[in-house]
Amino acid sequence: MSTSKNMRNKILKEAFSTALYLLAVLAVTAFVLKFVGQRSVVDGSSMVGTLYNGESVWVNKFRYRFTDPERFDIIVFPYKYQENTYFIKRIIGLPGETVRIDEEGNIYINGEILKEDYGLEVIRPENRGIAAEEITVGEGEYFVMGDNRNDSMDSRFPNVGNISEDIIVGKAVFRLFPLSKFGGIY
Repeated sequence: MSTSKNMRNKILKEAFSTALYLLAVLAVTAFVLKFVGQRSVVDGSSMVGTLYNGESVWVNKFRYRFTDPERFDIIVFPYKYQENTYFIKRIIGLPGETVRIDEEGNIYINGEILKEDYGLEVIRPENRGIAAEEITVGEGEYFVMGDNRNDSMDSRFPNVGNISEDIIVGKAVFRLFPLSKFGGIY
């Protein structure tokens, strides 16, 4: 009788220990997904050249708690007019800067041509949007564009506009899928 009681106590202890372990794993997972990072899937062609439709990326949600976003960071943020829709774009203009796109498709930051190699093609005149005129990026805001400049809904258009820092989910830092492209995003 004593042996079966000991065996039952041992089984109960093991079950309790396993339950605590699983609870701890779930708590750590929930913490990571809420505060540290999350997986996001690219939907569309606005970042072609860097990211492609269907690719899966890891978004670092923790980084901007300690540092400000920087020019050329690829960020994820919610689209304000459609629930559960997130955009992934590259930061072009920083707080306090002016942004303008001329008729030849050159991007100017504070009156100087932006030196970058992320855009796939020259911006067509009809795709300059509101950036055909000088735009001032407000404090705590960012001007963003897709790398596929002629096929991207971004800060050049009023329905997106400048992005407030407080809605940025995080920085896309790592490509998870497809495995053939597994690694850092630049």
